[in-house]
This record gives sequence, structure tokens and C-alpha cells, in this order.
Amino acid sequence: MDVLPLLLLVAGSAAVAGAARRTPVPAPLLLVAAGLIASYVPGVPEYTLDPEVVLPLVLPPLLYTAASDSSYLDLRAQLRPVALLSIGYVLFATLVVGWAAYLLVPGLPLTAALVLGAVVAPPDAVAATAVARRVGLPSRITTILQGESLVNDATAITAYKVALAAAVGEGATWAHGVGEFLLAAVGGVAVGLLLMVPLHWLRTHLKEALLQNTLSLLIPFVAYGLAEWAHASGVLAVVVVALYLGHRNYEVDFATRLQEEAVWKMVAFVLESAVFALIGLQLQFVLKGLGEYRGTDAAWYAVAVFLVVVLARFVWVYPATFLPRLLSARIREREENPTWKAPFIIGWAGMRGVVSLAIAFSIPLTIPGRGPFPGRNLILFLTFTTVIGTLVVQGLTLPPLIRLLRLPGRDGQAETLAEANAQAQASRVAELRLNDLLDDERNALPPPLADRLRSVLERRRNAVWERLGAVNPVTGESVDDTYRRLSREMIAAERSVFVRLRNGRYIDDEMLRTLLRRLDLEEAAAFREAA
Repeated sequence: MDVLPLLLLVAGSAAVAGAARRTPVPAPLLLVAAGLIASYVPGVPEYTLDPEVVLPLVLPPLLYTAASDSSYLDLRAQLRPVALLSIGYVLFATLVVGWAAYLLVPGLPLTAALVLGAVVAPPDAVAATAVARRVGLPSRITTILQGESLVNDATAITAYKVALAAAVGEGATWAHGVGEFLLAAVGGVAVGLLLMVPLHWLRTHLKEALLQNTLSLLIPFVAYGLAEWAHASGVLAVVVVALYLGHRNYEVDFATRLQEEAVWKMVAFVLESAVFALIGLQLQFVLKGLGEYRGTDAAWYAVAVFLVVVLARFVWVYPATFLPRLLSARIREREENPTWKAPFIIGWAGMRGVVSLAIAFSIPLTIPGRGPFPGRNLILFLTFTTVIGTLVVQGLTLPPLIRLLRLPGRDGQAETLAEANAQAQASRVAELRLNDLLDDERNALPPPLADRLRSVLERRRNAVWERLGAVNPVTGESVDDTYRRLSREMIAAERSVFVRLRNGRYIDDEMLRTLLRRLDLEEAAAFREAA
């Protein structure tokens, strides 16, 4: 196995993704552009998307980290729109795009056209939510987009299998297709339900954070592999397990949570960067295999399929948003009346990604006893152009479109107030518990140490409220910001002394690591992520 191309891919994509953080361009778009350019650079290795690698090895960890970061309660509250998009829309897009391709491309069988429809049906999990977080979409829209992206791959893969069976002449019928879908859906959910409780029990009973995080890295592959072995949906199994474990993550010890967050952030960053770079790097391979479909005909097919994909989403999203309200008085009473803006953003956020390409590359080269698979090269080309088109056109225009429509973003003041109230309630309970403990002679402490416990508690209680307060007229900082900055300066001063003592051989490296870890934990406690 040649390791150098893999190292070049990971290192190059990580560098581009890191650079994207300093630009207004979303990282997925910059990575795709870099891949497109690199595909023409002499000496760059040929990278071919292998579905045997992408689907079982790349998709599970990306789904796992997205689902574990999602809110089970929020997804449950938005179950109807999520289901209508992740199941209804994907099946609708499969039929509409397939029928349009059948009418558009002379000689393309309907079954092969439906394969294309299933391939390009699912929007990408990473691209839309990355843009949504960056521009600060309302939480309800972000939840719907996240929930859709967690389930739609399972729907698309099942629809693809049914269409492929019909294309290769295995006698697929509507009844067979419905049965296949139900088996995959129910089976995938069942595997997830069977695994989630034992896996959570194991996570909470392993005593070392290192072992717990090793288990965490294995979980998505175990869930996906077992479900696929049972001919069920590995995607749904991973999502069910991840939602449950994320919902119960508070039961795991703090060391595991700290390590797990860092580990999964790194894994997601590397995989997301690599897969978007891989999309761009497929250009040369796709063009080489285009064969008879060249020139203006291929370009026209690409533009037409792209437009059908984009328009079909709007055709589905608006009725799916407003029809349930017209048909159900309960929905009208329970939910606010939506405007046209939110469905428009959801419709425009249907960017495609690496899963579509991976499924397309899994189309067999030949049909046993009947020659080459009809239109396979064209399906690859149209999938590639649709993925690139949606990422570039919709990805670049989504942020300014959101700003133009002036959708209400997240209310930072209200969120901070809710956080402060929650902290105040928790601090009152903790203070009562501390007083009870200190009244017990078995917990006797010298007054300075008891006061230190109370001051730490008071500090946590006041920190959030201070973010709502006045700012320093000289620096523009809040009281909390100044406190954090001064704490960091003090910790930096201590850290420099420890390093100087190690360099002077007054302490050894093992003691230095112990002292630095203590400071790191204090700094982690004092500073939380700004996002």
C-alpha cells in the first residue's frame, strides 16, 4: 500500500481547511476548488473515490460525530419536517430527477435514470450545517437541516439499491422496494436500539478515559458493520446509537468528555477536509471516462439535471411546510405561522456531497450477461457536476442570501440570560450541599480552604451574569473578559517559571508535565469555547 498519496491528501486538505478559517469562503468550497486545481497539477497522484472505503470507513464517524452533537430533544420536536425532508423529499427527488433524466437523455433506460435520481437525491450532511453555523441561522432551521442530513443517506442508499436491482434485471417491484425500505429502516433502528444501552453501560463502567475514548472511536464502525451484516441500514444504526449516547453523555466522567471532544473534533476535521478535497480531485477521472457523452450535449445534460435538482427541492419544501398547517388544527395551535423565508433557505441549502459520489462510484461496470451498465459514465459525470454545482452556486450564495432576507438569528442576550438563570439555580443547590457537607465533622476543613470552595462557587455563579453587564470603557471588555485575560496572564507566568526550572534541571520532565497539566485544567475551567 502506497502511504504517500494518503499523507499528501490529509496534509494538503488540512492545510487548505485551516487557511479557509481566515477567509469568508466556507471551507468545503475552498477544499473542492483546491481539489479541482490540484487535479490538473502534474505529478499529483490520481485519487479515485472507492465506495468500499468511503461508505463503511468515512461515513460512520462523520454521522456519529454529527448525531452525537445534535439535540435529541430538538430533533424530536421537529420530527415532522425532518421526516418529510429526509424520507419524503429524497424519494420525491429520486423520482423527479430520474424521470427528467429519462426524458432528457436519448437511449438512457428509465431504471438507469432512477439510479441517477437516487444518487443525487440526498443533500450533504456537512456543507449545509457548516454554512448554517457560520452565518448564525435560527436554531429551528439548523436543527431541521441537521436532522435531515442524519437520515437522508439511509433513504437514498435504500432507493439506490432498489433502482439498481431493477436496472440489472433482478425483477424489483414496488412491493419489493417498499419491503426493502422497511427492512433497512426498521432493521437499522432495531440494531441501534439493541446496541445503545450496552454500549452506554460499557462507557460508564470503564474506569480509564483512554479506554473509554478507544471504545468511542470503535462505536460507529461496530454499529454500521452489524447493521449492514443484518442487511439493515448502517446509517440509521449509527444515528440511533449516537443520539442516545450524546443525550446521556453527562453520565460519563469529565476526563472522558474532555478527551472525547478533542479526539472527535480532530477526526471530523481530518475526514471532512479530505472528503471535500477528494470531490474536486475526481474531475480528471470523471472526464476520462465520459466516453460518447462529450461537448455541448454533456454540458446541457449537466445544467438541466442541476436545475431539476434545485427546483425539485423547492417544489417539495413549500407544500411540506404549509400543507400540514392547512390540514391540521392541532399543528396551527401548537406552532407559529411560518413565513416564506425559512422554507426558502431550507430549499436553497440542499447542497450535495461525497455520499452521492461514493454511491455513484459503486455502480457496477457491467450487467451480467447484458454488457456494460447503461449510461454509467454519464451518471458519474452528472453526479459530479451536480455536487460541484450545488456546492459552488448554493454554497457561495447561501450566506449573502441569509443576510439579505434578514432572518432572525440566535438571540445571544436571551441565551446568556437562560444560561445565567440555570447557573444560578445550580449554584444555590451546590451551596446548600456544601454547607451540609461542612457541617459534618468528618469533612472539617481549615477556614481558608472552605472559603476557597465558596469563592469558586460564587465565581461560577457571577461569571455568566457579568457577561450581561457593562464593559470596560478603556478596553471594551466585560468584567468576565478581563477576569479571563488576567487569569491567562497569571497562568502563563506560572508556566514560564516551570519551564525555566526544568531547563535549569531543578525539576525533571515528568514533574513538568504534571505541573503543566494542572495549569491546563485550571485554564480549561476558566475559559470556555466562545462558539
